[in-house]
Amino acid sequence: MAVGLAGCGTTGPGLTGNNNGSLVISTQSVNFGSVAVGQTANATISVSNPGSAAVSITQLQVQGAAFALTGQNNVPISVAGGASYSLGLSFSPTATGTATGALVLTSNISTDPQVTISLSGTGESVAAPALSGLSCSSNSMTGAGTDACTVTLTAAAGTGGLTVDLSSSSAAVSVPGSVTVAAGATSAGFTATVSAVTTAQSAVLTASAGSVTETYTIQLGVATPALTLQSTNVNFGDVTVNSPAIQTVLLTSSGTAPATISAATVTGAGFSLTGPTFPLTLQLGQTANLSIQFDPQATGAVTGTVTLTTNTPSGSATIQLSGTGAASSYEVELTWNAPTDSTDPVTGYDIYRTVSGSSSYQKVGATAAGVTNYTDTSVQNGTAYTYYVVSFDASGNQSTPSNLFSASIP
Repeated sequence: MAVGLAGCGTTGPGLTGNNNGSLVISTQSVNFGSVAVGQTANATISVSNPGSAAVSITQLQVQGAAFALTGQNNVPISVAGGASYSLGLSFSPTATGTATGALVLTSNISTDPQVTISLSGTGESVAAPALSGLSCSSNSMTGAGTDACTVTLTAAAGTGGLTVDLSSSSAAVSVPGSVTVAAGATSAGFTATVSAVTTAQSAVLTASAGSVTETYTIQLGVATPALTLQSTNVNFGDVTVNSPAIQTVLLTSSGTAPATISAATVTGAGFSLTGPTFPLTLQLGQTANLSIQFDPQATGAVTGTVTLTTNTPSGSATIQLSGTGAASSYEVELTWNAPTDSTDPVTGYDIYRTVSGSSSYQKVGATAAGVTNYTDTSVQNGTAYTYYVVSFDASGNQSTPSNLFSASIP
């Protein structure tokens, strides 16, 4: 409640004396206005000394049971010349109606030792708190979850608080038996716990205190699993024969109930799954990577599918697969040094090769004089080879074979 201060002027009543000290009171009356019974309102008045000598306040007396001084006011109180002192007052009505009182200030000013400041205020009745509302953060829930709810009162709860009884019309929504609004508070929160339902329905929450009842309705929807695939078509492009390639597809549980993948089947030569393992359950919003491998065993285009068996309404999800087995692109680089002890000019070199472990060497290439390197592009992956080089002159005479060189193709 607002506190009103009423006075007869800007300086208020004053006590003056012939000792060059005086007191000026900031107001001659304090009106606290309307204050609820059991509550307290406060006000402050100022006592100043515009004189040159100190003045002593020897006594402070409050009249009226509802009024009191606040703070430390141990008399005598000395107010130096040019200084001021603040006095705190309070009004705490214990009954309704108008209350009056006074603050009597006595000082050592001989000519006018006392001044009286009138006090007044009105005690206002306080209505008993009553239940006024019940609400929750959501009036619609799908699947399992929780809902934050609140009960409110018309006024602050008194000493000991106010207990509000709670109930739910549906077994799918559980609430505590009661919630207590703490003393001095006007609301209290509680949690409604919702279980998943198989048929849509309504749940009515009821709060009651005394003769007042409030209700709140929550619509319960059926939770449905759903699975979202990042892609439903995976193309591996060209993949070298016997050189596995892996691509991943992100799976997301996008429904209102957990999505379960019970099994996965793969068709198409060279296609397989490397993870995850099944059955697999994804909670709401959870993701997993489906790893698909393509390991062609022969050249040529291949198609296939991955079929996931799910608990979604459709029952399954399919990913189309494609890829092409490509021939090996490996090659072997050979280099050698030209002979330095040949009596006849070297006119070229012949390169011979065999599969490692065999002695049947075949000529696989030749170079002109001065060219001491050769690239064999006809190798196959998964095979090891052994090479040697010979030089020849204009008559076709060959040198002895060079040292052997071996290479393994992955």
